[in-house]
Amino acid sequence: MDRRYDRAFRNDRGRRNNHVATRAGGLSMEQFTAFVQQVWAEPEVRAGVFILASIIIAKITQLVFSRVLVRLAVKTDTDLDDKLIGLLERPIFVTVVCIGLYSAVSVLDLDPELKGTFRSIIHTVMIVVWLFSGSRIISTLLEGFGRLADRVTWVEARTVPLLDNVSKLVLFGGAVYWLLVAWDLNVAPWLASASIVGIAVAFAAKDSLANLFGGLCVIMDSPYKIGDFINLDSGERGKVIKIGLRSTRLLTRDDVEVTVPNGVIANAKVVNESGGPWKKRRIAVTAGVAYGSDVAQVKDLLLNSARRVDVIVGDPSPRVRFIEMGDSALIFRVFGWISEPELRGQAIDALNTAIYEDLNAAKIEIPFPQRTVHHVGRSGP
Repeated sequence: MDRRYDRAFRNDRGRRNNHVATRAGGLSMEQFTAFVQQVWAEPEVRAGVFILASIIIAKITQLVFSRVLVRLAVKTDTDLDDKLIGLLERPIFVTVVCIGLYSAVSVLDLDPELKGTFRSIIHTVMIVVWLFSGSRIISTLLEGFGRLADRVTWVEARTVPLLDNVSKLVLFGGAVYWLLVAWDLNVAPWLASASIVGIAVAFAAKDSLANLFGGLCVIMDSPYKIGDFINLDSGERGKVIKIGLRSTRLLTRDDVEVTVPNGVIANAKVVNESGGPWKKRRIAVTAGVAYGSDVAQVKDLLLNSARRVDVIVGDPSPRVRFIEMGDSALIFRVFGWISEPELRGQAIDALNTAIYEDLNAAKIEIPFPQRTVHHVGRSGP
């Protein structure tokens, strides 16, 4: 009984102390709640809270990127994720702050026109930030994928510039569209005007557009690459030194630079002498000796002539074939391989010289066409 009395006495005393403390502070719990609700009802207070909260969340996000994600990215084998984290940190920070500013503007009691202007400015800032950041992110991704050609088969090193330009063009077009939407501009007339201008430009610059699309085909299809030696059915022959969107530049054996429009190349037959499994190219030289010559001796001599030519490689080794018994000579053909297509003229010259010298040294006759004319005299005075 005494214990229950003591417990009740202590509880009653605690309630009296709390009441006294609340009265001493001058504010009860109900009053404090009403005060908070009254303050929160003020638009300026809510706007300030939204802005402050967005800055705090943005800083936390920035710390997560700089402290947590960077440490995780260091453990990977590639630096692509490190670069992406660095590129995403700023636009995400700006985006979170802009969301807070947008919420603050929405709760403020402003003129509708002024409120719409503030919202459009916030949208513009976000679009511009993501436009520049997205451009750098696209370039970084394509560059990284280009280095991972063994795993990312749809991106090759030679197509990276093309994909980069096309992606940035699409990104810029999307940014312009969303800017028009952000400022409440009617997009339909702009699209109609762009269509009309596009048709006019297409008719006025059809040749340039043909070369442009030809360049895209050359880059995507890749019938040749820089450094290849090519022949065109129009007669041009040379080493590819530059591939552009409008034209391809060749350097001929006379050290003359020839610019060929890609529209012509796209519709022409291209012989790539540097294509195939390797760059080595075969050359062939024909030699004739007189009837009665020792065939085995001639084959050995021609083979040795090919072997002593410096520009003819040893692998594959030179070969000799007895191909024809002609009208005035036994015809042999000597085959040799060169390391670069540009050496073709030099190799043929050196091989012909070596064959002629060796045949003369061996006293093997090199015949030339002869004609025997029989004159039948007329009888009579």
